[in-house]
Amino acid sequence: MEKYRTAKDTLGEVRVPIEAYYGAQTQRAVENFPISGQKLPPVFIKAQAMIKYSAASANTSCGMLNEKKGTAIMDAAKEVMEGKWDHQFVVDAYQAGAGTSQNMNANEVIASIASEKLGGEKGDYHIVHPNDDVNMAQSTNDTIPTAIAISTVLSLREDFFPALEGTLHVLKQKEDEFHNVIKAGRTHLQDAVPIRLGSEFAGYRGSLEQMYNSIKAAEKELYALGLGGNAVGTGINAHPDYAEKAINEISRLTNLPFNKTEQPYTFMQNTNGAMRISSLLKESAVHLMKISSDLRLLSSGPQTGLAELVLPAVQPGSSIMPGKVNPVILENLYMICCQVIGNDTCITHAASGSQLEINAMMPVIGLNVLHSIKILSSGLRVFTEKCLKGLEVNRKMTDYWLERSISLVTALNPHIGYERAAAVAKESIETGQTLKETVVAKGWLTQEMADKALDPNEMV
Repeated sequence: MEKYRTAKDTLGEVRVPIEAYYGAQTQRAVENFPISGQKLPPVFIKAQAMIKYSAASANTSCGMLNEKKGTAIMDAAKEVMEGKWDHQFVVDAYQAGAGTSQNMNANEVIASIASEKLGGEKGDYHIVHPNDDVNMAQSTNDTIPTAIAISTVLSLREDFFPALEGTLHVLKQKEDEFHNVIKAGRTHLQDAVPIRLGSEFAGYRGSLEQMYNSIKAAEKELYALGLGGNAVGTGINAHPDYAEKAINEISRLTNLPFNKTEQPYTFMQNTNGAMRISSLLKESAVHLMKISSDLRLLSSGPQTGLAELVLPAVQPGSSIMPGKVNPVILENLYMICCQVIGNDTCITHAASGSQLEINAMMPVIGLNVLHSIKILSSGLRVFTEKCLKGLEVNRKMTDYWLERSISLVTALNPHIGYERAAAVAKESIETGQTLKETVVAKGWLTQEMADKALDPNEMV
């Protein structure tokens, strides 16, 4: 039978599990928001702990917090940064109040850990108080958007950029490997002029490279932090030097160029950085869906489809059809991309919920942008390792379709004109003769001229 202790807040007493390091306000949130069972991810908790560590350092340096308390808070926050106390962050991601419950979860846990370090017990706020000490010079309204910014940057740098760089590297390898493979091009899913298979992969690489550069550029917007703005951006109750000192400490902890924003009120009112990153992740997902669809189409068959590409077989594809192998990695990537698009839609609506000095929907914005980064990063790694690296070309089928592509007739336009070329194409389809045979039979080109004009190597 679970044991409890009694915790207090401004509304009265609350029963809290005896082993909990959080207090009354966190427990109320647990009871008020039994929504999904999903919590904000560890990288977000790490960012919160960085903020609390930096705030304690700054407040101690400014003489607002005594050194003994400040050191205990910093030591506690460091343990939270390291992931030791993730299990104590129990508030559902779908909470309210701009993330006040999430902020208090951090304040209460760190206060309890710090109190123990000073010889007290968890929940003994006479030693270290979650609001007066841990949350000194702060508000939910400036710490939560700051945590979103920090955790987004960390996730991009530690997860997404390395994953996308790996995909781009292998795409370049395939671009070079397939350079000499000439195949039928297709527009509107109909025959078109020839193209190098390597050129198709150059198109894939180029689209993702553009997104990589765009996200790198947008990431810079996340470095300007409004920490120190407190409740509405004015910096009420904060020492004049607090913001700069705290943000400098965050920069030191992360070894990244975080700085104090020149527009604190804009920072407080909006979640522009996260919204822009999410939008670019959505755009990346659209490009990846296109690549997924292309590779599934080009590998379709193997007996009744295009079958120009051969995908690595990673698992049986059917519970009823023996020998069937499906493009499961590409289907997985497509589903991930669908979710990223959905996440962005959620973020867009939540961002539009900002009113006056604050956006009360920040928790769901943080949840979804970090979710998009996580699943897209994982999806890219799986796609690269289990599909892209082992992708092979079926030269028999690329040659087969190329020889039968009626759009090769396009190369005759400069020699016999569009209308005569159309007549050659029509007659070739009707008679089953090749384009070369037809144009030579009509006497419009010599065999030598036809061979040269219809050489696929000359068309690419």
